[in-house]
Amino acid sequence: MVDMSTKKSRLTVADVASAANVSKATAARVLGGYGLASETARKAVLEAAERLGYQPNDLARSMSTGRSGLIGVVVGDIENAFFSLAVRGISDTARAAGLNVIISNSSEQITEEREMVSVLLRQRVAGLIVAPTDARQLDHLKSAITSGVPVVTLDRWSPDLPADAVCGDDRASAISVLQHLQGAGHRHVAYVTAMTSRSGRLAAPEDVGISAVRERIEGFLAASDQAGIPPPRQMVFTNATDDAATGRIVDKVLAESPRITALLASDSLVGARLFRALTNRGVRLPRDMSLVSWFDADWTRVTSPQISVVDQPTYLFGQRAAERLIRRLKGDTTEPLRLLIPTPLIDRGTVGPAPRCL
Repeated sequence: MVDMSTKKSRLTVADVASAANVSKATAARVLGGYGLASETARKAVLEAAERLGYQPNDLARSMSTGRSGLIGVVVGDIENAFFSLAVRGISDTARAAGLNVIISNSSEQITEEREMVSVLLRQRVAGLIVAPTDARQLDHLKSAITSGVPVVTLDRWSPDLPADAVCGDDRASAISVLQHLQGAGHRHVAYVTAMTSRSGRLAAPEDVGISAVRERIEGFLAASDQAGIPPPRQMVFTNATDDAATGRIVDKVLAESPRITALLASDSLVGARLFRALTNRGVRLPRDMSLVSWFDADWTRVTSPQISVVDQPTYLFGQRAAERLIRRLKGDTTEPLRLLIPTPLIDRGTVGPAPRCL
């Protein structure tokens, strides 16, 4: 049975303030990570908190300051290695700054994204890092910013959203990959994405909600047009959402005339599906078909041959996104910044000379 007479009450900010010989308001500012305090006071408060074993009450802090020591993160698919590594970069950086992270999954559905953002705001998160599912539907993020909650977008961006963004240079990397393939003699290249459409082909780039995918397609179309290879829009295949659907796309690709000799996978999940579909149909890489995938996932280095990829340093994406958000939380009011991180081609074993079209 617990002896209630010896049970210690929870330490409070007032206890820390008394031990540090500062005011309660000063101790609250230091422990809450907001407002101003001298370096001497800050050091005294932190030393007292450590000595006493003080643990902050996040609920009380959020009630008194209007925000918690939490960052809310919403990504498209946490099972996707791209987002998993990015979240690790966010978490490591946030933890070093004394912040914790709540992770939510939107399943690339705008309704779920809106709901997750709403839930996080009700938790009084200090800020949000979001990979927006649809750059055309951003009212929920604009509302968060208007309410004083800073937002940073990850891997995706929109000029209509007044927020920092950390992205790969998707358009430039797509152009670079196309030019590399064209240099190897490929004039008929297809781009394959899990984006859905009724027809199975691209209608228009502006119809693509995910900005990273849209910019890759724009780069693909631009490089094709510059090389005089028509009609590039008919070379964008959609609906590669699972192995069966991707297999049907590969069957269409192999039946195309003039013959398609190279494939671009919009992400590593699509790349893995294409690799399996091609291998199952006896297509030899790169002798019969060249293949390039976005993101250097682990699986791309254990296949034979190894997959040529566009390298996206996603842990760095996460680090930079967290750093931008932390700057905003510390009071940075400069204009929103779009940080573009280079995403170079790593040419391994699946890009070869274009086979002669039969």
